[in-house]
Amino acid sequence: MTTHREIGVGGSRWWKVQRHGTAELGIWPCTTSSDDKRLSAMRSIGLGEWNCGLQDRSEKMMGAAESSDDDESSSDEEFHMCQICNSEEEKSLLLNCSGCSLRVHPSCLTPPWTGMLTDDWSCYSCKKVEGQEEEHDANVADFSKRYDTAVERKLKILDVIRSLDLPNNPLDDIIDQLGGPDKVAEITGRRGMLIRASDGKGVVYQARNAKEVSMEMINMHEKQQFMDDKKHIAIISEAGSAGVSLHADRRAKNQRRRVHVTLELPWSADRAIQQFGRTHRSNQTSAPQYRLLFTNLGGEKRFASIVAKRLESLGALTQGDRRAGPSLSAFNYDSNYGKKALTMVYRGIMEQDSFPVVPPRCSDNQASIQEFITKAKVALVSVGIIRDSVVCNGKDAGKLSGRIVDSDMHDVARFLNRLLGLAPDIQNRLFDLFTSILDVVLHNARREGQLDSGIVDIKAKSVEMKEPPKTVHIDSLSGASTVLFTFTIDRGVTWESAKAMLDERENGGAGSSNDGFYESKREWMGRRHFTLALEGSTEGIYKIIRPAIGEALREMPLTELKSKYRKVSSIDKVSKGWQDEYDVSSKQCMHGSKCKVGSYCTVGRRLQEFNILGGLILPVWGTIEKALAKQVYQNHKRVRVVRLVTTNDNQRIVGLFVPNAAVESVLTGLQWVQDIEG
Repeated sequence: MTTHREIGVGGSRWWKVQRHGTAELGIWPCTTSSDDKRLSAMRSIGLGEWNCGLQDRSEKMMGAAESSDDDESSSDEEFHMCQICNSEEEKSLLLNCSGCSLRVHPSCLTPPWTGMLTDDWSCYSCKKVEGQEEEHDANVADFSKRYDTAVERKLKILDVIRSLDLPNNPLDDIIDQLGGPDKVAEITGRRGMLIRASDGKGVVYQARNAKEVSMEMINMHEKQQFMDDKKHIAIISEAGSAGVSLHADRRAKNQRRRVHVTLELPWSADRAIQQFGRTHRSNQTSAPQYRLLFTNLGGEKRFASIVAKRLESLGALTQGDRRAGPSLSAFNYDSNYGKKALTMVYRGIMEQDSFPVVPPRCSDNQASIQEFITKAKVALVSVGIIRDSVVCNGKDAGKLSGRIVDSDMHDVARFLNRLLGLAPDIQNRLFDLFTSILDVVLHNARREGQLDSGIVDIKAKSVEMKEPPKTVHIDSLSGASTVLFTFTIDRGVTWESAKAMLDERENGGAGSSNDGFYESKREWMGRRHFTLALEGSTEGIYKIIRPAIGEALREMPLTELKSKYRKVSSIDKVSKGWQDEYDVSSKQCMHGSKCKVGSYCTVGRRLQEFNILGGLILPVWGTIEKALAKQVYQNHKRVRVVRLVTTNDNQRIVGLFVPNAAVESVLTGLQWVQDIEG
């Protein structure tokens, strides 16, 4: 480091120059007035050009007068206002933001500024904006990266989907399977559809309407195509069901009998009627056939049950003339009989009572039944039907106990709804148990004459009129008559017919390994009974055909069949037993000669006398009802509407059934009415 200090020599300015830590270098004159020789010497030692500063000060003094006006303006620029406290301050004492040019005192900021100052200092607001911009840029970069990753994943997923053999849209697939849009009329709310490509590979999107038909009129155009017999199949949805007539109208070219297949029942009863009414209307050549489709899950039948319940509450289609529409009464589980059956199910599972039938896939072995009960309890606990469940200790250690509230004991709708939350295996077993017990309840009600079956069709091998119709009452006002018909009915099935049925089944390849003849394990009235079992449309459920009564109304699960009967392989044994039962049942009921009801009992009897009151009924309905109410046996007290067709001349008769034991009482009542009117 080089220093210098001023000394005066002979009126001139000389400087004593000394480098720090070394000896003096010498005394040198100011370069503004020295000669070149001294300047060169000074430069040689690294001092370079220098002056004493007097010249600079003199130059400033010489220009002071010239810049006096500028000094006033520059002095003003040295002061600025703080934009927070609004006080004037020297420029050097104020902070100046490089972003928004804000000038403030450091102490006026919140919090006060105490940090280092830089040329690009920014206020808090600008720093926040800068932070937000940086955060925004970071977010954009992150989103961009995530977007690219998502696009890459999407492409990979699409590649995987393309490699899968997925089915088409269900509606488009059904149309394609039935022949395509040229053969199927679609009446829906869709604007487009997927059709098979011309090369047979893949599908292409196509608008439903053609060039000459607007989208608003496409449903009416499709409907007319069906009614004109140009398309033999029509598919309708709820969106297109209102106001469309697809019945076998006598005025239409297409008068084929309609087969109405319902893939999914609507929730509402009025919508169900709306849809069923599309194919069943006045002026039709034939009534439609209805087909309701379900999966094999027991819980799914809840939908049919709900619709059937609501339709029955409206008095529509579920009873009365079953040929007038789809019979949903078989699916109406939420009835008094259904509630009774459900109570029996719950009591059996809670071990408060025994089951009236053997549970599905259980044997008579108590261990298998107990295993089912345990699984059923766990299932009902999982869906909230059994509450306050605990595992017992002591004598019943390991057993699950709990309670079912009274309101749930007969709530069929809740039972069917909760079934959907169970695994398919236990779901189906519980539902099969419920329907099996319901069949028993219905059978008992039918046997006691308490079952309201609407119009009952009397079916038998032979139905013949025993004697000419007898007029038992004539109305005094209208002249219409009430007529008593007496028929002889043979319900039995001969051995030859039964053997032919089994042979036809086996030759057609439609039978199962469990089809065949069975013998009862227990004796009844000193003999064993024989039956023919054929598997029905539902797997594991068998039609039962007996020598005396033909096909039974109730089908039987395989487990129940095997628990009550054993299969017989000896044709000779079956033939003899079948023929004996066939012959005996023509003279007496299954209770034998000592039956308490005597000749009036028809249980298990092959040949019966059947009495029907036809003609004018409504004016004498009350009289008939009173006469039946006086009967001793419960199954003779109910008023039942029946219908039959004679097998020899196809004569159709509809009227009120009158048991043999009640004929005399009914005729007496009608004669009393006749005498009063006379």
